[in-house]
Amino acid sequence: MKRSLIPLAISLALAYGAAFVGGLFTAGAVETWYPTLIKPALNPPSWIFGPVWTLLYALMAIAAWRIYETKRHNEEGKTLLWVYAIHLVVNAAWSIAFFGLQNPALALAIIVVLWLMIAYLTAGFYRINRLAGYLLLPYLAWVSFASYLNLSIVLLN
Repeated sequence: MKRSLIPLAISLALAYGAAFVGGLFTAGAVETWYPTLIKPALNPPSWIFGPVWTLLYALMAIAAWRIYETKRHNEEGKTLLWVYAIHLVVNAAWSIAFFGLQNPALALAIIVVLWLMIAYLTAGFYRINRLAGYLLLPYLAWVSFASYLNLSIVLLN
């Protein structure tokens, strides 16, 4: 199957666009508000979040691109790509709620929705293109861990 690089570039731009929006709300709070929170014992060092999210956004963009390239004209493929686009909004909304609004409880509700969307996307992508499904597994695992961190912060603060 011949793959076009323009859809890949668009997919990367959409994923990193969500990252950029989330980052706008994260940048200040990670230096002022976030350090004041009581965090769980398993909270990783702050420097790890940037590289992990950079990789995860690349993996999710490549996964969505693979679905676009194989099933963009198929109804299930179209539905999954729309859910993927909406999920990027929900992904950015988590950063807005947690860091921008400094509301971990609202962020917890959002991350539950995000996790459900990622699980749905992972299963759907896998049905269409196994590699695309596998590419979302690290994202699902990280958001599972992030959910634990978010819940812990709600309970500890």
